[in-house]
Amino acid sequence: QVQLVESGGGSVQAGGSLRLSCAASRRTLSSNGMAWVRQVPGKEREILCAISWNGDYPFCADSVKDRFSISRDTAKVTIYLQMNNLKPEDTAVYYCAGAVGNIAERDRSRYRYWGQGTQVTVSS
Repeated sequence: QVQLVESGGGSVQAGGSLRLSCAASRRTLSSNGMAWVRQVPGKEREILCAISWNGDYPFCADSVKDRFSISRDTAKVTIYLQMNNLKPEDTAVYYCAGAVGNIAERDRSRYRYWGQGTQVTVSS
């Protein structure tokens, strides 16, 4: 069974930075696209950034692309989310997800594997 383990969440003041990490328990996901997804209470999960199996063609949603970036260590099957200039509206649970294919998927339904989530809280 594939497990995704996120780390790096926490509390930060507005304007600060955090770096999230997500490690896959098996190399099975070494050929899969992966993504960071967040969920605000009462709202649907939102794909923030995604990256292909080999680290090519990363993208981030327009709402965060000027502040967030995604990267991947293919040797460790680990992805990262660098979040800069955090805002209170970034407060959410952040999930790591593994896609069924090898590209950076924009469709949330294409993600089969999910981590347990890590809380990010940004105070003003």
